[in-house]
Amino acid sequence: MSSDKILGHVENGIGHIVFNNPEKRNAVSLDMWQRVAELLDDYEKDPAVRLLVLSGAGGKAFVSGADISKFDSERSSEEAVAEYARVTGETYTKLQEFPKPTIARINGYCVGGGVALALSCDIRICEEGSKFSVPAAKLGLGYQAKYVKRLIDVVGPSYTKEIFYTARLFDADEAKGMNLVNRVVPVEELDAYVADYAERITANAPLTVLALKAAVNELGKDAEERDMDRAEAMVDACFRSQDYKEGRRAFLEKRKPEFTGE
Repeated sequence: MSSDKILGHVENGIGHIVFNNPEKRNAVSLDMWQRVAELLDDYEKDPAVRLLVLSGAGGKAFVSGADISKFDSERSSEEAVAEYARVTGETYTKLQEFPKPTIARINGYCVGGGVALALSCDIRICEEGSKFSVPAAKLGLGYQAKYVKRLIDVVGPSYTKEIFYTARLFDADEAKGMNLVNRVVPVEELDAYVADYAERITANAPLTVLALKAAVNELGKDAEERDMDRAEAMVDACFRSQDYKEGRRAFLEKRKPEFTGE
């Protein structure tokens, strides 16, 4: 297992997953995807984790997609391609359905699977020098419709076609213009900006944040697949919580609330 190439740690209520393969611009192999899935499971169960940040090591890339040097060993047959697609698809789904807030901290190149990874996060913050691309058309790869849908949901059909048809690199301003990223910040401010956003979110009432994410995720599904009863139950739990009482008291006392998630 590539535990050295996927690093995880928890600090101040924030879980981190770091893609640590800088010599290959953080390209991802099959065992790296498997390790990411394991960490997602661990962080989902860990009550100390209030938010998750994904980032890339080395300063030159977030994630540059699949490790092409391993295609012969990992994707050389129909069976191997199917297994790779299963593992990566399940990991993207785990991330998209991760119940707690997620932020993609993007620096440098965000390519192929890196774009899919970023799209699976709630918020995408990139530095001014970031570059984005889905080069499938240059490699002869096909993307299943269910994975293309996430890009359509974020940037719309026309930009989705442009990204795939051209397979070119888009700069940070172009990415912001098509809503591929939420924020673009100077390189030297990226770490502080992401840290501030994470702290702002974790300082808020956890049950409110979780209920909002659950509602958005359910509404993003086809109508017949939505579990709106669960979403409504989470809203009801907010009003029954101690945090709701604390929020009201803090407002009246003109102080910062101290939420516990209870």
